[in-house]
Amino acid sequence: MKRIRVGILMGSDSDLPVMRQAAEVLAEFKIPYRMTVASAHRTPARVHDFVRQAEKDGAAAFICGAGAAAHLAGCVAGLTTRPVIGVPLGSKLSGFDSLLSTVQMPKGVPVATVAIDGGANAGLLAAQILAVAEPALAKRFEAHKKRMEEEVLRKAAAVEAA
Repeated sequence: MKRIRVGILMGSDSDLPVMRQAAEVLAEFKIPYRMTVASAHRTPARVHDFVRQAEKDGAAAFICGAGAAAHLAGCVAGLTTRPVIGVPLGSKLSGFDSLLSTVQMPKGVPVATVAIDGGANAGLLAAQILAVAEPALAKRFEAHKKRMEEEVLRKAAAVEAA
């Protein structure tokens, strides 16, 4: 298996449009990842096996997206000591059920949680976590923040000039 830095899990392939955003951010930052579908409820052994193999292959963090009951991130957090980032996904209750399922973790089993359907921010948070120990990645992240600043300043200048 190839070396990775982040494992990405989603409860269903219908979650792919949001979770692909996390993968795209990781690719932009040149962070190797592995992504799969694994359900906390329907395939718990697959979740376990994915986490164990990802750890062996170098994963330093996990991003998990699930909707409705959204127990995937908590399940993964119970299996690893690495940081877990939960992405609550939109659902019949506008994702509020997913959000509550993701943020209401018991003491001792933390899950960092981004906004509903916040796949891109999950990728960015994973990059920031890894950047703490990887100076080259930290420089790429600083450049990303500088580009965002420049974009806002260009837009502000355009509005002020109108």
